[in-house]
Amino acid sequence: MKKFLFTLVTVFGLIFLAACGSDDSSSEGSESSDSGDSEGTQENAESDDSASGKLAELQEAGTVTIGFANEAPYAYEEDGELKGAAVDIAAAVFSELGVENVESKLADFSQLIPGLQAQQFDVVTAGMAINPDRCENALFGEPEMQYGEGLIVEAGNPLDLQSYKDIADNPDVTVVVMEGATEIEFLKSEGVSEDQIETAPDIPATFSAVQSGRADATTGTEMTVKMALESAGTDALEFVETFEQPDIEGVPSYGAAAFNLEDQELVDAYNEALASLKEDGTVAELLEANGFSEESNMVPAEVTTEAVCNGEF
Repeated sequence: MKKFLFTLVTVFGLIFLAACGSDDSSSEGSESSDSGDSEGTQENAESDDSASGKLAELQEAGTVTIGFANEAPYAYEEDGELKGAAVDIAAAVFSELGVENVESKLADFSQLIPGLQAQQFDVVTAGMAINPDRCENALFGEPEMQYGEGLIVEAGNPLDLQSYKDIADNPDVTVVVMEGATEIEFLKSEGVSEDQIETAPDIPATFSAVQSGRADATTGTEMTVKMALESAGTDALEFVETFEQPDIEGVPSYGAAAFNLEDQELVDAYNEALASLKEDGTVAELLEANGFSEESNMVPAEVTTEAVCNGEF
């Protein structure tokens, strides 16, 4: 904290001496040319040595506000405490960047990127899958985890649904999906018609639709639906263990933190700290602590956000 205050005083001193007539906005990173010359910054932690713009604002406040969709095991609340793999990774990264306090705002999954654009929060940490469409509306950090898909049906699987293609082949089957989830497009890619697809605001609502008979199945990321079913404690639904993963672009999915399009400097700093935590094994430990597997959920080195945004994975 003392180092940070010294840095802050030094930067403000340089700005005053330069007699710049800029406004109060730091979103354009106007101090970036000065921050690298500050002696105080140079002797601070390496994550602070080029802090400017949004990152400098967060460091000054000591708090980052994250948006999440209450989806275990990525980001969720339990007994008033924010938990999840994506949350833990983001908190570790921001700690490296000198931002120790995390505040959260709950939103429907479909409203996370709009909320980010409206600056309701600084970052989305929901294990959100990177895809080309989303890349047009948000800046993604480098991938933090990979995951496949899962299917929940009525106990006993009376319609013998083993894949998305099985749903497509039976026009009487209805599948319900969380609003804004990538599974909607995955289903369409496998031939499921739009009139077979319904949406609901969250995972519990999709389960309720299947349990009540309003839908025959629901789908989501494998870890999400599997853990949600365990938490639901019902014998009326079943996780399809023999589910066949769709062979389509976007599967497996790669989850990452998402940022406002104006915050490239923050993304760059986040990625640098994230790379360090991947290298020292911290990310793998946090994934495993949240029920993920290092073998199946760690992202291969060749997979980058740029490549996923370009549709290469």
